[in-house]
Amino acid sequence: MPAPHVVMSTTDSDDEAQRLARGLVEARLAACVQIVGPVRSVFRWEGEVQVEPEYQLVVKTTRVDEVTAWIVENHSYDVPEVVALPVVGGHETYLTWVGDESSG
Repeated sequence: MPAPHVVMSTTDSDDEAQRLARGLVEARLAACVQIVGPVRSVFRWEGEVQVEPEYQLVVKTTRVDEVTAWIVENHSYDVPEVVALPVVGGHETYLTWVGDESSG
């Protein structure tokens, strides 16, 4: 089974965060998606420093490439954040559940 990862993304509304989270879980691309927020993001976009409220998605999955493609396809941002972090340890039973639920 592929290794579990945490994929992070952000969006500008709770409604979109919920839509993306539900879509990922319904498509069995993710075992679980947590929505955190609002958080405050500080970033440079088109040459200007921006400070914006956003909602963070924390996606648990074994299907990083498919999750990335799905988020890019379904996100409202021109350049959505998609960052994957490998899980190097944890509760083995939970990690097995992540693999089972995101195996398609």
